[in-house]
Amino acid sequence: MNYKIVLRMQGRILIITAAAMTPSLLISFLYDDGAQLSFILSIAIILAVGIAFALSFRQKDSVMRPREGFIIVALSWVLLSLFGALPAFISGAIPNYIDALFENTAGFSTTGATILSTIENVPEGIVFWRTFTQWLGGMGVLILTIAILPAGDRGAQNLMWAELPGPSSERIVPRVRKSVIILYSIYVALTLIQAVMLLFGGMSLYEALIHALATAGTGGFSSRDLNIGAFNSDYIEYVVSVFMLLFAINYSLYYAIIARRFIRLRKSTELKVFFMIIVVSSALIALNLMMNNYYDSVETTVRHSVFHVISMSSSTGYSTVDYNLWPEFSRIMLMILMSVGACAGSTGGGLKVIRVTILFKSAVRELKKIIHPRSVNIVHIDGQPVQDKTLTGILHYFIVYVLILIVAILFVSLDNMGTETTITSVIAMISNLGPGFGAVGPRFNYSGYSYLSKIVLSVTMLVGRLEIYPILMLVMPSSWKKT
Repeated sequence: MNYKIVLRMQGRILIITAAAMTPSLLISFLYDDGAQLSFILSIAIILAVGIAFALSFRQKDSVMRPREGFIIVALSWVLLSLFGALPAFISGAIPNYIDALFENTAGFSTTGATILSTIENVPEGIVFWRTFTQWLGGMGVLILTIAILPAGDRGAQNLMWAELPGPSSERIVPRVRKSVIILYSIYVALTLIQAVMLLFGGMSLYEALIHALATAGTGGFSSRDLNIGAFNSDYIEYVVSVFMLLFAINYSLYYAIIARRFIRLRKSTELKVFFMIIVVSSALIALNLMMNNYYDSVETTVRHSVFHVISMSSSTGYSTVDYNLWPEFSRIMLMILMSVGACAGSTGGGLKVIRVTILFKSAVRELKKIIHPRSVNIVHIDGQPVQDKTLTGILHYFIVYVLILIVAILFVSLDNMGTETTITSVIAMISNLGPGFGAVGPRFNYSGYSYLSKIVLSVTMLVGRLEIYPILMLVMPSSWKKT
């Protein structure tokens, strides 16, 4: 393990984090919300630690191997969670540090879970920072670091492997840094377009930015206690629905559109399956709601169904109504969607559609082998055969995913919050969704959990965001041995 390159990168990341707090500080001054000093102190502390790391552990011609890449990513997200909680804690907006840590981890991991019973009493600067962390965490802070402070093409690729969500990190152009810049350009452009469209819907500039940033990161934080439902606007609901869907799609497909490689879209198995899931799930839930006479019109029923299906599938977690009150069938459908999640290479969470698709096709292949032992069955994705090592890797990932889920549920169950609440809270954390069902539904929060459960849930958020292996490597002694 090359400790110097690991710690030097932590210094760079903390310096960028301190700089990223500047817009929130400016908003705090603009609204005179009383949180200015907390941001100044937080920036000073983070900057001091970051500069100390960056200058104390300089090393020339150091090579970042995959192991260092995974450790750098995991350790940086832990530090981001710890230091990013300072403004809310110092300002007194969240007077308990464990609660502030939970809230900030929910931000950077794009989970959107909260311990706050009312967000509308929180200083505007803190609310903006809380949401801005979701935007930073959506694409990845390390990815931003690559764009600003290149770590060499080989090192940058190792960081991308560790941080970008999905079974693989796809280069859209040969050079990694150029790929990152293109990805961030698409990300920023879509965010700005949504903010402008929300302005046309009657939102203030502040609230339009808040909700555009949170939607882009598929995080779901809001400046309103009732979330998107507080605006009581069909137009805003439609706009947010469209952009939740757009941000849940693999970003490399957008580059394919820009480069006029439309065959890439036509061949995308994951995209086809994802849209099929959205359409079928929306239709089934709408039908279930109409059969139970939940809403007055077909349009209202379909709109709420589509909105919440996309919200769950993209792991954004926004809501317009309390789906806790929906029929059992609709609630079970939403639980399934929150587990499956979005597309690989997007800002969404969950298992990812591509993994679920490959697991399903692999299961079908095994059944065919049983029926016809001599037949040759190959799993294809995007018209290409999937290698056996890829199938094995995804199966192993799923097994570890389920084991972590079980362990986290056992820890959280010590709080006796009820089976539905306990299970869905952990699924929501590892899927980076936010609200679950029962006592952690869209009209409630996570404040009722003990400190132990909040720490377990915080770790589960990071495990879900970084897709397990970087966090596991962080706690394995063999990862830290010098070689």
